[in-house]
Amino acid sequence: MTRVDFGAVALVDDEGRRFEAIVRGRLMGHNKSLGNTVVVGDRALCAREAERWMVEGVVPRRNAFSRRASGTRPIEQVVAANLDQIVLVASITDPPFRAGLADRVLSQAEHAGVPARLVLNKVDLDDAHVADGLLEDYARAGYAGHAISARTGLGLDGLRHACRARRSLFIGHSGVGKSTLLNTLAPGLALIEGAVNAKTGKGRHTTTAAWLLKAGEGVELIDTPGVRSFGLWGIGSRDLEQNYPEFRRYLGTCRFGDCRHASEPGCALRAAVESGAVAARRLASFHQLREELMAEEG
Repeated sequence: MTRVDFGAVALVDDEGRRFEAIVRGRLMGHNKSLGNTVVVGDRALCAREAERWMVEGVVPRRNAFSRRASGTRPIEQVVAANLDQIVLVASITDPPFRAGLADRVLSQAEHAGVPARLVLNKVDLDDAHVADGLLEDYARAGYAGHAISARTGLGLDGLRHACRARRSLFIGHSGVGKSTLLNTLAPGLALIEGAVNAKTGKGRHTTTAAWLLKAGEGVELIDTPGVRSFGLWGIGSRDLEQNYPEFRRYLGTCRFGDCRHASEPGCALRAAVESGAVAARRLASFHQLREELMAEEG
């Protein structure tokens, strides 16, 4: 499945042959929309009926990457399914790196059980060498990192190698250069590239639906619309700490069983920060995100 569009019509890829198929009404939700029934990356079961192809069902997913849909009601939005890795694309500047979104995406990837890596784009503009420190912090958390410039080609060979024989979901803030990057990794796709709004510093959306792109033998890249925010799904304030992988070895070893890792004496996690085993920015990000989740939970 490469793209879901037009309500009840899916664009199906069958070994390079693409065709539109109508999704059976019984597979759709109460409002007759696809919702989470058929998403990018699904293996669709199709049958020919008269002059039309029909989607009769979907093979059970081995994993799914979700987010909280925008709006006031808590609703799950399945972004893609059957993934080998999440590739979080961020930029050092224009727009600047935002730890809040990065750690939300990485936490959601942990929750989904999908490996993730961090790509820092526009390092050709990184005169202060900020990328080095960021990648070191996330390496301590266990995440592979890439410092690249999609514009100049710097660092792209390593990322290409990391995407071989994998289905990779690319996700990132609007304006970080994701479309430029994918155009470089898969020449000929001609994705529409956007620019950052000079007044707001935020990117303009250039991708309006998720696409599965085949960029060579065994290389599948899923392009997603640029995001301005990312709501967690299935993760609460009490279990958030389990989705920071570098925290796990210290959990349960604090002096107090209900330690919040803030100002309590004998906190093993704060001690790990002081020793350099855990990045201070990651603990600060955790506290901010947990407060946000607690506020949402009421």
